[in-house]
Amino acid sequence: MTGVRWAYALNQWDTNIDAFVRKREHERAFKTVSISGFSAVELTAESFGAWEPLGTPKQIADLYGSLEGFREVLRSCALDGVSSYVYDPFIGFDVEMGRGYDPLEEASIPQITATATWFASALQALGGDVLVVRPVGSAWQTGPLGDDQIAALARCWNEVGRAVQAEGVALALHFDFLSALRLDDGLDRLLTATDPDLVGLALDTAEFAIADIDPVDFYTRHAARVRHVQLKDARAVVDDEEARAPHAEHFVRTEGGARGILRWFFEPTDEGGLVDFVGFAEALAAHGYEGWIVVESDQSPHPAESTMVSGWYVQKVLAPIVEGAAAAVSAGA
Repeated sequence: MTGVRWAYALNQWDTNIDAFVRKREHERAFKTVSISGFSAVELTAESFGAWEPLGTPKQIADLYGSLEGFREVLRSCALDGVSSYVYDPFIGFDVEMGRGYDPLEEASIPQITATATWFASALQALGGDVLVVRPVGSAWQTGPLGDDQIAALARCWNEVGRAVQAEGVALALHFDFLSALRLDDGLDRLLTATDPDLVGLALDTAEFAIADIDPVDFYTRHAARVRHVQLKDARAVVDDEEARAPHAEHFVRTEGGARGILRWFFEPTDEGGLVDFVGFAEALAAHGYEGWIVVESDQSPHPAESTMVSGWYVQKVLAPIVEGAAAAVSAGA
């Protein structure tokens, strides 16, 4: 794939296991994404069976007859297909709501690789080419990662990267604001330890900002490793101490922590959030980024409105910066 393409993540519609299960609900979302100016959707891997009909290739085929049948529905809604799948190896798919595998454990590598390949193969049928993965557990679970643990993660993700590359899909590690990689320069150390030809990075602007990492600065320093971009905004920062609160995924991310944060993520705009989107778009343009840019707002109480607002901001503000620079380079060539 060459150039920049814009997609939208469907996770904001899927707020509960029974909230986004019918075809008519899917088609409304697809058409909203399309009329807002996006060309594809990003899916999240889930293991709730029929309650998450877009959560796995099998569930998609069960509801739509086949992966090709699902892509035809997307095309009928004026979308090209699926840009990417987000896969968390800690989620199991052997049984419904099952437990997955820890990338720090050597014995987990074959199963994680097999599952990643399953999703990568599906992405090829659905028009996508990036598998976004959660590379390690949360800070409260592991504490700072030692050199042996970084090496173990590198072995896992190099192997996975090699396997999905054979399917024509790029691997991109997703850093979240509770990740163990936020401690002791873990993310930089893992990027150094992995093969850049096999393992890339998915840069999620809000997750970086909440972890008090400037996404513009980080991208500028690591532009060559970024294979995927997810755009959303944030308005609050979580420090290392709060990130290490017991069961932070539930206490901090879901319940809002001791401060009672009602919503962590917001649409990309220029209205007082932590992320400098214009600066980020300029950095993408300066470094010649090519790939998917996926807009998210996964806690929006009004999914359709958020999608349309995001689409306007992309078309009027961000796309002219990113795509204008690319057009200028092409014209000069």
